[in-house]
Amino acid sequence: MKIGDLAAASSTAVDTIRYYEREGLLPAPGRTSGGFRVYEPAHLERLQFIRFCRGLDMSLDEVRVLLRVKDEPAGDCGDVNALLDAHIGHVSRRIQELRALEKQLRALRQRCGEAQRADQCGILSGLASAAQEAPAPVTGGGHLRSVHSH
Repeated sequence: MKIGDLAAASSTAVDTIRYYEREGLLPAPGRTSGGFRVYEPAHLERLQFIRFCRGLDMSLDEVRVLLRVKDEPAGDCGDVNALLDAHIGHVSRRIQELRALEKQLRALRQRCGEAQRADQCGILSGLASAAQEAPAPVTGGGHLRSVHSH
């Protein structure tokens, strides 16, 4: 199949497929005499695996480890266990961060009960005060969905 067919079959953007190829997550496909990429069913299966792992909020490095172990079927899966344990830890920390964020946002929301003039808005006042008092919040671990663009 051509790259457009692979994209459609996997619900993945063509640019993302090319990116995964450059990153070494997808093996280079064969090419036609005209230079078109030709993908096999194994490419689709691997791409679906990658996409599912990404849907579980796994980083590309984590997916790379999983693929390396998957590509060695007779090998030990201890790295997979360790990876998943670490990923569960990332998710747990992110949940804690999100709960703290929710609490902070609810507290801000309580500062303004109804619509009024913007210069009297307790939310805007609270945001401005907090911005002056403390640096922007930093989340730990560097394992956030926002960094998972592909």
